[in-house]
Amino acid sequence: MSGFNGLNLGLGNLARLSDAKTRSISAENYTGGKGQGAMATEGTGANCARELGVGWKVSPSVEIEPNATFVMGEIEGPGAIQHIWMTSAPHQWRNLILRFYWDGEEAPSVEVPMCDFFCNGWQERADVNSLPIAVNPAGGFNSYWQMPFRRSARITMENRNPDKTVLYYQIDYTLTEVPDDAAYFHAQWRRSSPVAYKDVHTILDGVRGKGHYVGVYLAWQVNNTGWWGEGEIKFYMDGDKEHPTICGTGTEDYFGGAWNWEQPQGTYRTYSTAYLGMHQAIKPDGLYRSQQRFGMYRWHVMDPIRFDSDLRVTIQDLGWRSGGRYLPQQSDIASTAFWYQSEPHAPHPTLPDNDAREVI
Repeated sequence: MSGFNGLNLGLGNLARLSDAKTRSISAENYTGGKGQGAMATEGTGANCARELGVGWKVSPSVEIEPNATFVMGEIEGPGAIQHIWMTSAPHQWRNLILRFYWDGEEAPSVEVPMCDFFCNGWQERADVNSLPIAVNPAGGFNSYWQMPFRRSARITMENRNPDKTVLYYQIDYTLTEVPDDAAYFHAQWRRSSPVAYKDVHTILDGVRGKGHYVGVYLAWQVNNTGWWGEGEIKFYMDGDKEHPTICGTGTEDYFGGAWNWEQPQGTYRTYSTAYLGMHQAIKPDGLYRSQQRFGMYRWHVMDPIRFDSDLRVTIQDLGWRSGGRYLPQQSDIASTAFWYQSEPHAPHPTLPDNDAREVI
């Protein structure tokens, strides 16, 4: 018997043998059962495969009716999800709600619109080339977040669109022993549309328990002219009230850039790296015009922010006004926060309705 459980993989331990069992769930194998793939006789590809028969891409995807929730996967543990791939029509992304439930819990640990989970909240595809999230032409969403569970995992997709959606997906996981100190993966979506004047956007609040924050994706629309990213990010942890323990120096600074991301002069330079990026800039003519939209991510993979009892994360919405003064802005900011923690977790805020999530 191998002593290696097959988790926490990297080039340094990839050669190690393990007794972990590799499984995969897709529309061609709904249960992930051994030797049970490519057995479908009906499915979205049945007509195309009518002259070839079973095993010839009979069920490559699923159709989800409006206001229906499809169970993408139910897994008996212990084990860990290691990779997820999916794709669907871009105009439907914000109304497809992705949820994860660990160990039989009733309230999901992950509840996020599909596009925001994969750093594409504006429903206009932008490639992402990072360690835990990759988005590739022409709309292939990939997650490499490690998601351990002990008894069970349940993954669902709710279709809140007025029309049915066609979803292609694959969930790759391992069945193996999970160490006692492994926490559970969580993700939460919030939106301020707009941010209240002289207020902040709350990325995360109400977290209770022991854990560590591992990153955020922001979809940010600027509703005024001028440079907009002076706001500081703040982390209030373990009883912090008025003042945070961790405070950043500016928006582009937190996402690993500097000096307004302006390179060459008059142009926003997008970038996507292993741990951070400003990978999307959607703008009208001119550098500092109103209604520009940005996508940016920051993964705390090498520098997780650890908390013992509670966590709150905010970011200021701050630009410039006349006389060299700061301007409290009223941008449209949607955030997806990612963290690990022990269970049970506090319930997420109620996910807003379609109008409150809509990209307009």
